[in-house]
Amino acid sequence: MEKIIVVQPEKCTGCRTCELVCSFTHTGEFNPARSRISVFSFEKVGFSSPVLCQQCSTAACMQVCPVGAVSRDNKTGAMVVNSSRCLVCKACTIACPLGATFYDHVSDSILKCDLCGGDPECVKFCPSGAITYQEASEAGLARRKAVAAKLKDVYEEVS
Repeated sequence: MEKIIVVQPEKCTGCRTCELVCSFTHTGEFNPARSRISVFSFEKVGFSSPVLCQQCSTAACMQVCPVGAVSRDNKTGAMVVNSSRCLVCKACTIACPLGATFYDHVSDSILKCDLCGGDPECVKFCPSGAITYQEASEAGLARRKAVAAKLKDVYEEVS
């Protein structure tokens, strides 16, 4: 069964632990600029949300790569970049509809969430539970329930 990373922005505190854990896991240093996840914050309204590759079924990053450097790992389902083939043209960073493909200026390479080989470190260390790794069907059901609950609240306010 396919598993996906699910982000619940309403639980994110904006602590950026996920960015630090990711960069340390992949580079050995705590540097958010080298992370494969980025927390986007709207400080005036107190809202933050982690942004990372959603491992799209039809991956724009893979489709636009002129040298076929982006592919899907058959074991984990993660989109991976073959750095020896990659030209670092950054077309994949532009094509990503979520802005979840990053450029690492230190290594001059493209970064995408690789799901840490099927055991995402950001999930383990997220202190608020805003990032989870779930079966895709379970995540879809949870999201549908959340949307239905919000619609119910809106309906009760209007009626």
